[in-house]
Amino acid sequence: MDEFACGASTEHSCFGVTKNPHDLTKVAGGSSGGSVAAVADNMCIYALGTDTGGSIRQPASFCGVYGMKVTYGRVSRSGVTAMASSWDTIGPIAKSVEDISMVLNVIAGRDENDMTTPDVPVPDYSSFLGKGVKGVKIGLPKEYFGDGIEKETKDIVMKAVKKLEKEGAEIIEISLPMTKYAIAVYYISMPAELSANLARYDGIRFGKKYSGVFKSGGGVMSGDNDDVKDLVDFYFKTREGFFGDEIKRRIMIGTYVLSAGYIDAYYKKAMKVRTLIIKDFENAFKKVDVLIGPISPYPAFAVGEKVDDPLAMYMADALTIPASAAGLPSLACPCGVSTGGCVTGEAGLPIGLQVIAPQFKEGLCLQVGERV
Repeated sequence: MDEFACGASTEHSCFGVTKNPHDLTKVAGGSSGGSVAAVADNMCIYALGTDTGGSIRQPASFCGVYGMKVTYGRVSRSGVTAMASSWDTIGPIAKSVEDISMVLNVIAGRDENDMTTPDVPVPDYSSFLGKGVKGVKIGLPKEYFGDGIEKETKDIVMKAVKKLEKEGAEIIEISLPMTKYAIAVYYISMPAELSANLARYDGIRFGKKYSGVFKSGGGVMSGDNDDVKDLVDFYFKTREGFFGDEIKRRIMIGTYVLSAGYIDAYYKKAMKVRTLIIKDFENAFKKVDVLIGPISPYPAFAVGEKVDDPLAMYMADALTIPASAAGLPSLACPCGVSTGGCVTGEAGLPIGLQVIAPQFKEGLCLQVGERV
């Protein structure tokens, strides 16, 4: 995975890039690229990943498998190092909707070790399978099919939508006007929460530590260097040496937007806009049962293609962040392959769509996703 779940390609991993099983010259996506690639390559039946702004859904789309981003709080995060506490979710990745439902039946629900898990009953998710989509109202947000989305991606997603329409679903075009602000909200809120959470990283309680010696107060810590002056110096050396470039970049952005004089202008304003994004979805779900749109503007890109352009990498989450901002469940479903771009094998690269539902309606995502 990308280090501390920060990345959209698994090129920021501490262990080297995770490659796409369909084409080893392409990325698997991120940040849960390893989990997704393992499922896609038949190394396991299912895996778990974290989805903060798209980290399950985007790699699932790139690798051609199913991935569920659950409602915020639906699955306990106890034991997981926090990235952005008001965004983080844990969900299953598998090769079928049935497998997703089985895993979700086990991991969903209230946990006293995670106070963000509400006491909302957990249904039998497998009971939603086999129901079909007749009479289901499906909304197509026009903002998810606009500029920046490759034509082939749109066409493949729309082909899947037409199939659902033939099976009895009602297709309704809607608008989510605040979508264009979602990336800005995310890349203010997420780094701010990340910088606060990773302030706890000291190389002592967990993580890799700087190897040095303490001289102050006569106490000595094990190590082979004699250049650590005190505890604060130890923290600085540990964090400087063992945080990657992307982590440092996000910590600096987050610390800046939380600093005196800027927290009102940036963080608090972003939280107000996030509320407007939530209201967008609330209004949409008064008209439709679920929403469908692309997950990524394009199929998997080449290893090294975007790693030196952070802004281009951040834009890869443009279509997944809105549902995360609203804490909604969203299921990534494979729906086709590109006509080209795959170096190995005869088929092209996988393309996926996402089914977004109201909070705690994961079953509805599975019901629709099964028919994609």
